[in-house]
Amino acid sequence: MLRKRPVGSFFEKRTSLGLQRRVDEVSTAPLIMAKKSWIARNKRKAKTVEKYADIRHKLKAEKDYVGLSMLPRDASPTRVVNRCEITGRRRAFLRRFRLSRITFREYASAGLLPGVTKSSW
Repeated sequence: MLRKRPVGSFFEKRTSLGLQRRVDEVSTAPLIMAKKSWIARNKRKAKTVEKYADIRHKLKAEKDYVGLSMLPRDASPTRVVNRCEITGRRRAFLRRFRLSRITFREYASAGLLPGVTKSSW
């Protein structure tokens, strides 16, 4: 038979303190960031893609490949790289969470990602 713990019990306080401690550890851990110039370059590429999107679409519809080659290289959407929102890391990027695998693991272990649980079988 399961008994319900009273609100404000010792167990509840202990787990909430543990969670808070884990959150503090993650938030105070030194972040290894990508160079800010790389992040800025990627943002600049995204703006260039937006600027030339209509022109690229029109040239592709007309099959004017010479005209496409006259546009800047960074106007191509394939030049924009997915980067982690926290660290700026480009490798091992999880699209669903917009985080790198390392940041994802830290946040999931601290319980900061809702709906994510550690798998066991």
